[in-house]
Amino acid sequence: MKVLVADKISPKGVAFLRQQPGFEVVEAYGSSPEKILELVKDVHAIAVRSETKITAAVFAAAPLLKVVGRAGVGVDNVDVDAATERGVIVMNTPSGNTIATAELTFTHLLCGARPVPQAAASMKAGQWDRKSFSGIELFKKTLGVVGLGRIGGEVAKRALSFGMRVLAYDPYLAPSRAKAMQVEGVSLDELLRQSDYITVHMPLTDDTKYLINEAALAKCKKGVRLFNCARGGIIQETALVAALKSGHVAAAGLDVFEDEPLAKDSPLRTLPNVVLTPHLGASTAEAQESVGIEVAEQIADVLNGGDIRNSVNIPPIDAATRQLLGPYLDLGKKLGTLVQQIAPPGITTLRITYSGKVAELDANAVTRSIQLGFLARISGPSVNFVNVPAAFQRLGLQAEVVKSNSDCGYTDLIEVEAVAADGTRSSAQGTFTGKGNQPRIVGINGREVEVAAEGKLLVLENMDQPGMVGAVGAILGKDKVNIADMSLSRLAPGGTAYMVVRVDTEPGEKARAEIKAHPAIKLAKFVQL
Repeated sequence: MKVLVADKISPKGVAFLRQQPGFEVVEAYGSSPEKILELVKDVHAIAVRSETKITAAVFAAAPLLKVVGRAGVGVDNVDVDAATERGVIVMNTPSGNTIATAELTFTHLLCGARPVPQAAASMKAGQWDRKSFSGIELFKKTLGVVGLGRIGGEVAKRALSFGMRVLAYDPYLAPSRAKAMQVEGVSLDELLRQSDYITVHMPLTDDTKYLINEAALAKCKKGVRLFNCARGGIIQETALVAALKSGHVAAAGLDVFEDEPLAKDSPLRTLPNVVLTPHLGASTAEAQESVGIEVAEQIADVLNGGDIRNSVNIPPIDAATRQLLGPYLDLGKKLGTLVQQIAPPGITTLRITYSGKVAELDANAVTRSIQLGFLARISGPSVNFVNVPAAFQRLGLQAEVVKSNSDCGYTDLIEVEAVAADGTRSSAQGTFTGKGNQPRIVGINGREVEVAAEGKLLVLENMDQPGMVGAVGAILGKDKVNIADMSLSRLAPGGTAYMVVRVDTEPGEKARAEIKAHPAIKLAKFVQL
């Protein structure tokens, strides 16, 4: 088995690969794209960090390739779709840099409280200026942690040891998990209003982009201190610059930026109350050694026919089973993401009910696919088929599976129900109908609907009164949004009704606002499957 180590990883990781019987290891650091295409012609595995691009052309040139291992979390430099098409496993190492990033975050917190970098620069310039570098203490201050995953949880632990009060905003953090970690689970608005320090630890998704924007900063205390060692774009840089200049934000520490490398003329570089580092989150000897060894072990396992760990593109099942379960995996993932998008915050339990033929199968992979769909917009690329149960556990979420023998009215039926701490329930049902067994959504929140399980959906709950279809259609038409499909449902005339509209393009903000403002509409959710 030939392993190409295309980027420099820990020597211990390389040594581990060389120790495997029958392995040939080729180290080719800094190779050009052309050289990579030449080297991969007879390799079975590739190990990379972030420098080498593993493109569709690379996969096409590597007929023996079985696995690509990324020593790190993000796989932006790997064409995962091309890998999947070629049957190549792509793996990452999501846990190796947790402590390194948490410690860097806390370093920024301390530098935001005590301007050590600025004072050090002053001393090196020959000055002795004590008055200009007065700071504040962390003790008895309130830290707001936005996103309490692995890294956010480690930051919270360190803050508690400094005598800080810790607030946490995470829509999918169960109250029991917050209590166990000795933090207070609050809404984002509460966190913004009460915190003296705020640090963000969420993936960059459509929901988290510019989560901390001008409006959010306006809700913060005057003199708040803000930190981001997660992903650039969660904090809106233009809004942050303005708040730093006005003094509303007293200090900030950033390790990540909307565009990297940070532009030389960025106004962030000119502000005295900002500490900037060039994306050093995982840049410790320990973290690099950890991910290097981890990726080497994972590659060896795959090539030796062992377990597949931290795969980002395939479920851990054999080919025959995967072919059988394939349609259920796809439908399950869509049901999971649909329920996540219509459910309120504070979900504690995801209840999955299988009825019909699927109830007779080993549906573990389908369950994981549903969980993955539910977390896809929450946890980002670090969650995959292998680690999604652990991600659920980390968030304090329970996954309950029921296999029902009762007559569901369909050959197959999967129901996904999200239960919040206050008992609020949100649900969706899916099955296969028509020629070719096409996946369909046949129930939302207990209402019978029927719409294709694909694309973009508007889910509306409204008072059952004349003209509602026309009113919604007119708003969408004015926004040049074409309706592809529609399903209507009601329990009784004059009560409430459901309207599920599948559209070709996403409605604009103005159209969405107009729909939500309609006096007869009680609920309006835009869902992307």
